[in-house]
Amino acid sequence: MARPARLDRSARPARLDRSARPARPRRSELATPASNEWMFAKAAASDADLVFLDLEDACAPAEREAARGKAAEALRELDWGRTLRAIRMNAIDTRWAYGDVIETVTEAREALDVIIVPKVRRARDVWWVDTLLTQLEETLGLTKRIALEVLIEETEGLENVGEIARASDRLEAIIFGAGDFSASQGARVDTNFDPVVDYPGDMWHYARARVVVAARSAGVDAIDAPFPNFRDPEAYRIASERAAAMGYVGKWAIHPSQVELANTAFAPTQDEIEHARRVVAAYREAEATGRGATSVDGMLVDAAHLRHAETVTRTAELVNRTAELVKGSAVAG
Repeated sequence: MARPARLDRSARPARLDRSARPARPRRSELATPASNEWMFAKAAASDADLVFLDLEDACAPAEREAARGKAAEALRELDWGRTLRAIRMNAIDTRWAYGDVIETVTEAREALDVIIVPKVRRARDVWWVDTLLTQLEETLGLTKRIALEVLIEETEGLENVGEIARASDRLEAIIFGAGDFSASQGARVDTNFDPVVDYPGDMWHYARARVVVAARSAGVDAIDAPFPNFRDPEAYRIASERAAAMGYVGKWAIHPSQVELANTAFAPTQDEIEHARRVVAAYREAEATGRGATSVDGMLVDAAHLRHAETVTRTAELVNRTAELVKGSAVAG
């Protein structure tokens, strides 16, 4: 009997080609219950980079099927401006999952930009939604591909976040969901998902760091967890700035009042932009004369500084394009 081939343990998953992925701002992602249609217009006018109509936790189980039609109609009929239009479906191990995808996509069609998949545990969960979407897009003759975002809110999901990040070339963002993750981990937290005791540092730093590293290594965005206490804008601002410092590009908002705070926190300041431009200019000048390093404001500048500066300038350009879209919409209106 022939011996089975040995597994090549040196092989690594191929990096997905994301060169065609559209550059989209995700500083703020606003949650809106899909069953509460009176909230839709305010969400559309919120200036959030993305609004998702939630078919999962924000909907009572008895309302979830009826909410699909409400969501699809709002996605089609309301003026969303430059805001990305999304839904959060139910987890794939629930009875609502396939209907959320099939019914909403069939009714919304090109008016739906993104589907957020909750409670992702393994790459196969993403594959399931990707495959269903591919079949739907071909059947319906859709001209625009629907993107995916996934929520890491189970300990199993965090354990497998690297493979999840590379599960589909539709995937554009990974979101850390602290609420369900708290339950999955058995953590003792309050209603804002903060520890009930005096905990030294950020209780979720490990999870946040692992998510952002997996996302960045796969070429997708990392979005930080929601902050339920919407009556404490200063705490939300601090949480947003800390996430931005780690490399997150945005944060969930559970109330429209949090949108502007997130949009500001995840955009480079004017001082950061000007410094980054000086770094790029100084390094390019040094490079032209055969030097690999130079100085700016009394500090050494080398290739690592150039890489960081170019990230800042790219983010600034993306935010500026977004602002121009908003200005253009206002003029047209």
